Amino acid sequence: GGLLTCKTMMKLLIADDHPLFRAALHRATEDAVEDLRISETNSLDGVLEAIEGHDIDLLLLDLHMPGNHGLAGLATIRALRPGLASIIVSANDEPSVIRRALDLGAAGYLPKSAGVADLRDALRQVLDGEPWLPPSLRDVVARAQPSARDALLAERVGSLSAHQYKVLGLVAEGLLNKQIADRLGIQLRTVKAHMTRIMGRLGVRNRTQAIRVLHELGLADPSHRVESLEDDDGAG
Repeated sequence: GGLLTCKTMMKLLIADDHPLFRAALHRATEDAVEDLRISETNSLDGVLEAIEGHDIDLLLLDLHMPGNHGLAGLATIRALRPGLASIIVSANDEPSVIRRALDLGAAGYLPKSAGVADLRDALRQVLDGEPWLPPSLRDVVARAQPSARDALLAERVGSLSAHQYKVLGLVAEGLLNKQIADRLGIQLRTVKAHMTRIMGRLGVRNRTQAIRVLHELGLADPSHRVESLEDDDGAG
C-alpha cells in the first residue's frame, strides 16, 4: 500500500460523536495519508465553525450526531462550502440512503463496517477528485431510485445560513424561542426574526412544517433501532 503523499498540507476534519470511533478513524487516516492535519469534532456546530473558518479540505461526516439531522446537515455543508469534499461515514448501509447522500453531493460513502483498506481507498480517490463507494455496494446503489423531493428540500435547507440552521435544529429539538435565545446568547426578537426568515426560505407557514422538512431529510439512526408504531400511521 504505502502512504499517499499530498503535495500540500491537507486539512481533514473527523466529525463523529463516538470518541472511540473518532480515535480509530484518526489513527487509520494518519496511516493512510501522509501530511494530513487532522482535527476532530463531535457535533454539527463544530463542523459549521470549521467551515466558516475555511480551514478544512476534507470532511469525514457521521450522519447521526448532535445537530446533524441526517442529510439536512450535508445539504447545509454543501451549500456553505460547495468545494469541500465530504465522505459520509455511517452505520447505515441501505442503498437508498447512500444514493440520497451521493445525490446531495457527498464525495464518498464509507459504511462503519468497512476496513482500513476501504478507508485508504476512499481517501485517495476523493482527494483525487473521484467519488468513492465500497465495491460491494456500487451496483445496488446505482440501481436505487433518486429522490426528486430530496433535491428540492436540500435546496431549501441549503439556502439557510449556518446560524439559521442552528436555530432550526434547536426548534426541532423542541426548544421554545426563549430557550433558543438563552442557548445561543441572543435576543428573543432575534430568534423570532430568524424563524420568520427560516420559514420563508423553507417555503413553510409554521414551526411544525419547518421541523418536518428536517425530519424528511433526517434518517433513522441504525444504532438506535426503536420501532415506533405511532410514527408509521401519520399520527406523529
